[in-house]
Amino acid sequence: MPEVLKAPLVVEFPFTRSVGPVQSAFLTGLRERVVLGVRTRDGRTLVPPVEYDPVTAEEIRDLVEVARTGTVTTWAWNHEPRRGQPLDTPFAWVLVRLDGADTALLHALDVPGPDAVRTGMRVRVRWAGERHGSITDIACFEPYDDAADHTAEHEPPAHDGQFENMIDGIVAPARLDYTYSPGRAQTAYIEALSERRTVGERCPSCRKVYVPPRGACPTCGVATYEQVEVGPRGTVTTYCIVNIKAKNLDIEVPYVYAHIALDGADLALHGRIAGIPYDQVRMGLRVEPVWTEGARHPDHYRPTGEPDAEYDTYKELL
Repeated sequence: MPEVLKAPLVVEFPFTRSVGPVQSAFLTGLRERVVLGVRTRDGRTLVPPVEYDPVTAEEIRDLVEVARTGTVTTWAWNHEPRRGQPLDTPFAWVLVRLDGADTALLHALDVPGPDAVRTGMRVRVRWAGERHGSITDIACFEPYDDAADHTAEHEPPAHDGQFENMIDGIVAPARLDYTYSPGRAQTAYIEALSERRTVGERCPSCRKVYVPPRGACPTCGVATYEQVEVGPRGTVTTYCIVNIKAKNLDIEVPYVYAHIALDGADLALHGRIAGIPYDQVRMGLRVEPVWTEGARHPDHYRPTGEPDAEYDTYKELL
């Protein structure tokens, strides 16, 4: 049996979103070293602020300023920080109820070890040196030994939530790093691609040929082992026109990405269509792969010049 392949893989999507008036004031306030909460109709102060009361679902907009000091309500030790976390040395994740707030804020606490953190300890905000209007403007919390009576009740002062150059949007990075192993069937498929061949596997029960192979028939649930070479030509079954340029992808928009049913296959695979104006791509278009030097998979598919396939020949593959 050939060695099963493994490779590191990263799935990343930086999500750009707008923020409402409450979150705009909260994020802009952090940039200005001000922590804002929102007061509910029954007098609770929520930090971080939300736009709707989580109990009554009422819209809430009354902003108040809370203290930069608070009390740890619970915690967990992080002995091995990961990429993108607040600190690069071991730290505690803590829920901190800031003075004047009725809810707790999740953040990092910079202490030398788990013996240095406890529920009920006093902490204060450590601000980041450069602030841009995000939760990372709070670099972390740090222990704070104050002798003042912080348990006394006090009403947090109202705040109009107005600052110069208000934050109106954020980019929320989403990223997943993992090691991918394609398994026996797809390892054989990838190895065949390196020889400019496309190989699928046939189900011993329904006799359908799946490309890329999954190692088992998704319809019958039985293992597949019989290899079948398909293509190289195929038919466009459906497609989409891409108008947004992907990061680090040197392809000018608009371009077409399609489902292509290779001859002899019973499952359509994905591929880019080139060699034809994007607005002339159509269902039924006959295409063939185009390889670049040293590539392990086709760079794109181009029209073969054959007549379009009849709809009945690929309708089951849509």
